[in-house]
Amino acid sequence: MSGVELRASARVLLIDPAGRVLLYRGLLLQVENPPYAWFTPGGGVDPGESARQAAARELREELGHAVTPEALGPVVATSEGGWSLGGRRFRSHDSYFMLRVSGLVVDTSGMDEEERAATDRFRWWTADELAGPLDEPVVPADLGALVARLVAGDVPVTPVVLPWHLLHDRDA
Repeated sequence: MSGVELRASARVLLIDPAGRVLLYRGLLLQVENPPYAWFTPGGGVDPGESARQAAARELREELGHAVTPEALGPVVATSEGGWSLGGRRFRSHDSYFMLRVSGLVVDTSGMDEEERAATDRFRWWTADELAGPLDEPVVPADLGALVARLVAGDVPVTPVVLPWHLLHDRDA
């Protein structure tokens, strides 16, 4: 994969007492139709940082929700694939943690300017809503089935492998 930059990311499935998962609507990095998708909170793992540490940092920055890395528990899912931006090619490996939350109030004041400009709204979703027909894509693909499993208390011992969401870039 010459010329492809590897990028690890850590993401969090925040589950509330009603069994819903928090997603944010953001602009897709690539030119897509539709231009928006729904994402889990999280982002890139910085050098010297574990995925769990990155996930906790991202929750604080993106949502104003402070947790210790240990509160996140094991990785419950992964997804991997390629994408490009500005002529650069990337291969991402996304690790998904689960965290049950109650009374979470979203505070985006810790987001950087680019994140704030690309994020348009937050919404709690049920597993059924995620499984139904959607006007905009949800990242990762097949999230509804995983959320239903987690809400039922079935936390996988081995992380579930979710399909990469950019079908045309799966092999990048």
